[in-house]
Amino acid sequence: MTHPENADILSTVVQLLTEQGSAGFAEGIRLLVNEAMVRERSAALRAEPYQRSESRLGHSNGFKDKTLSTRVGKITFDVPQVRGDLGFYPSALEKGIRSEQALKVALAEMYVQGVSTRKVSAIVEQLCGTSVSSSQVSACAAKLDAELSLWRDRPLGPTPYVFVDARYEKVRHNGHFIECAVLIALGIGVDGRRSILGVSVALSEAEVHWRQFLATLQRRGLTGVTLIVSDDHAGLRAARAAVFPSIPWQRCQFHLQQNA
Repeated sequence: MTHPENADILSTVVQLLTEQGSAGFAEGIRLLVNEAMVRERSAALRAEPYQRSESRLGHSNGFKDKTLSTRVGKITFDVPQVRGDLGFYPSALEKGIRSEQALKVALAEMYVQGVSTRKVSAIVEQLCGTSVSSSQVSACAAKLDAELSLWRDRPLGPTPYVFVDARYEKVRHNGHFIECAVLIALGIGVDGRRSILGVSVALSEAEVHWRQFLATLQRRGLTGVTLIVSDDHAGLRAARAAVFPSIPWQRCQFHLQQNA
């Protein structure tokens, strides 16, 4: 796409708003942002269009359409492209991308909290003036899963004190809602700060599930453990003895009081 040359873009926008009023907001924003992106590209290339310069870092390579949903409706911008080793992307659109990512995270969080797709679509339409489909909500949730996987697989380090416990949550499994065990490990590092070391969802607290969970923590680099605190669940007791056989264990006093 060829980008329109305009020596006085501000005058053009003023004339547009004068003639069309609020109906020209979207076009005015499009012209201003397009001009800002062109000037930013020239600054990044260290040369104006068609200018010969020894300090030039690359070359202009036309424009590419990009449509964004804004408060004044959908606007199609002309994103400047470059050729060469220069990595360039307009900062004016980076803010829009971050806002879009924030919206996608919010959609995924609503989905995880159990909000129906219909309600999610209604909320987005009321707030942003646009609707989302069930496939878009599922895609946002999939991106959230990817972020969660990075956190769950992050490397660990020396952790003197480890607390292990489980809670039960209703989970959709094979088309049915069943109660599953959420295995949780909390650690206190050498700096005295607490952090969640890992989380895993299993069908039960059987020894095989606890053993796989503890072995995963060990593979991720959990070392320097001097004390493990947990309840006296039979499956956890057997798994702990298999994965951390020489680590001292203390029974959780809270669970002991509950059992008593």
